[in-house]
Amino acid sequence: MAKTLTDIKKALDSNLGKRLLLKANGGRRKTIERSGVLAETYPSVFVIELDQEENAFERVSYSYADVLTETVQITFYEDTSGQVALS
Repeated sequence: MAKTLTDIKKALDSNLGKRLLLKANGGRRKTIERSGVLAETYPSVFVIELDQEENAFERVSYSYADVLTETVQITFYEDTSGQVALS
């Protein structure tokens, strides 16, 4: 993705409301995969509304530093074809 926190925030701002696949490090060799919609961005964190069929809770938030350090990986999908728009 981007190389600075500001670049990451700008990239996420331009994709508000888009569907995404989130891969996060769950610790102890666990990788968590969730799908949802990028709901909001704030100065230090962003919020993802998760699909309710798959998850027990509604929203999760991560910091831009999580994306920078690759603890969290976000893949956006285009609406019509399901192709990757931004990785």
